[in-house]
Amino acid sequence: MAAVKKLLALLALLVLAAVAFAVHWAREPLMPADAPALEFNIAPGSSVRSAMRQVRDAGVPASPLLMEWLARGSGTPSVKTGSYRIEGGMTPLGLLDTLARGNTIKESLTLIEGWNFAQVRAEMARQRHLRHDSAGLDDAQMLARVAPGYAHPEGLFYPDTYFYDRGSSDLLLLQQAHQRMLKLLDQSWAKRVSGLPYEKPYDALIMASIVEKETGREEDRRRVASVFVNRLRQGMLLQTDPTVIYGIGSSFDGNLRKQDLQTDTPYNTYLRPGLPPTPIAMPGRASLDAALNPAPGADLYFVARGDGSSEFSSNLDDHNRAVNRYQRGR
Repeated sequence: MAAVKKLLALLALLVLAAVAFAVHWAREPLMPADAPALEFNIAPGSSVRSAMRQVRDAGVPASPLLMEWLARGSGTPSVKTGSYRIEGGMTPLGLLDTLARGNTIKESLTLIEGWNFAQVRAEMARQRHLRHDSAGLDDAQMLARVAPGYAHPEGLFYPDTYFYDRGSSDLLLLQQAHQRMLKLLDQSWAKRVSGLPYEKPYDALIMASIVEKETGREEDRRRVASVFVNRLRQGMLLQTDPTVIYGIGSSFDGNLRKQDLQTDTPYNTYLRPGLPPTPIAMPGRASLDAALNPAPGADLYFVARGDGSSEFSSNLDDHNRAVNRYQRGR
């Protein structure tokens, strides 16, 4: 009987020692704090045990068996797939929490205000961690996947920074950018001033893209929008260079000539009345708001001053004087 008691006491000590070791080990860094970060992937369908083997194979000194016991003891039934980064100083508990929460490596894609869709596709193609499901799709095929109901992709995607997991589809990011643009356009449309010469929100999107390309100055956006809105109301030609340049396409060499202004395209607003058929770029939120809340006033003209700002005029005589002053140096 005494021998049994001694054996039970020894077993209890061993259990306590094992628990103490496990608690200590779980809170000790797997790597020194100054160790370089390690990256690894957890494959889809991985169990905790197989995930820990993948972690070990990536160079992280973590025992798969001990990590599995820790997962069971902490009530962690599974880990999430994806790409991960472990920094020096991370503990087994920290690693397990990272995998259980799915705190994967996030990559980013930044779409810039004023970019056209060709630039968007080029930037997405440079993202080496994206899955390029759009490769081989023309614009019409791509639109059918991410923005059904539209015939032209220009202006349909909101310029912003989008974060994604490695291996995500580029089509998914385009869907997110499209839905964000629709949401913000709807919000701006709901707050529009009365009497605007737009039949539908898409018209405002076209106008916003023109405003985006015509000025980068926050304080000028609403006045630029006002010029074009006033022109539409009076049946005047918009006569905006960015639409002409867009109509020229990839052959534009950076020099807009008189011949270009006299060459008819669907986007030549020196020859064709009204708005062009589609947006010409991605407008940001400020340009959307300006298109739907233009500044009050009778401005019909503006000319660049050379410092990024514009001189606005309500009649042709004043505009010609401004052109002579700021562009011809007279």
